[in-house]
Amino acid sequence: MNQPTVALLGLRKSFGPVRAVDGVSFEVYPGEIFGLLGPNGAGKTTTIRMLLDIFRPDAGEVRVFGGRLDDLKKHRIGYLPEERGLYMDLKLEPTLVYFATLKGLDEKEARRRLTDWLKRFDLYDHRHKKVQDLSKGMQQKAQIIATLVHQPDLIIVDEPFSGLDPVNTRLVKDVIEEQRAAGRTIIMSTHQMYQVEALCNRIVLIDHGRSVLYGEVGQIKRDFAAHALLVQGQGDFSRLPGVLEARHENGAWRLALAAGVDPQAVFRALAARDDLKVERFELAEPSLDDIFVTVVQGGARAEAAAAAREARHA
Repeated sequence: MNQPTVALLGLRKSFGPVRAVDGVSFEVYPGEIFGLLGPNGAGKTTTIRMLLDIFRPDAGEVRVFGGRLDDLKKHRIGYLPEERGLYMDLKLEPTLVYFATLKGLDEKEARRRLTDWLKRFDLYDHRHKKVQDLSKGMQQKAQIIATLVHQPDLIIVDEPFSGLDPVNTRLVKDVIEEQRAAGRTIIMSTHQMYQVEALCNRIVLIDHGRSVLYGEVGQIKRDFAAHALLVQGQGDFSRLPGVLEARHENGAWRLALAAGVDPQAVFRALAARDDLKVERFELAEPSLDDIFVTVVQGGARAEAAAAAREARHA
């Protein structure tokens, strides 16, 4: 296997008494779209900022392109933060030219490349407008252009589909796939699990600062094959023992089960309920959304139970 573009080894970072990142490790390789996932406040952004040398870790090691990140390597990175960094009171084209020159392009080359990108993203006719006069979706596309115009080898995108309509979402997905096909490394952080399933080769799931799930998407789904049920019938199936989440879709209930719950135990609980009529009951291939709920909510319940036990024995 090729040398990883990014290797994080046992990263830890605290802010006062709060441990934001607690021993996170993963590797990302060239030609890969890698999902960096987790609930709000899990430590994803702090992890990204340590990767980019914005924060220094309290412990652990960050390797980018085989070693420590320096100024030359930073020019090989494109970063789309969740918090947008465009200058709202400036015109679009000069703003993008400025960002491109910060990444090592001269102004002439920056303008040449930007012409192609602006046309592809349907922003060319808006290039003389102030950023603040563009729609949210246009601003998002402009930020993506700023991330990619210098042809970075490592691309980090945080919620890349935010504010985009279906047509532009498809466009951005195509662009991300093209970058992967060109051998570039993409790290994508998003809450849109269906986009992760469509794009990512592997993922890491961070919760409470720890890596709780790491691996190839298909293998993870196989490992959690007994954690999702499809139930069709009459009644409200949202409140059953061992069920973390129930979603009603396409005329059936999709149930996400807690770790360790036997699907047959859920079936017996259904059969014992007079207010429910079951017409179909089967295992369903878990989506990443189901797995996310199982791991994150299951972990939260386990921590709450442990805290309650400690309180009883205090």
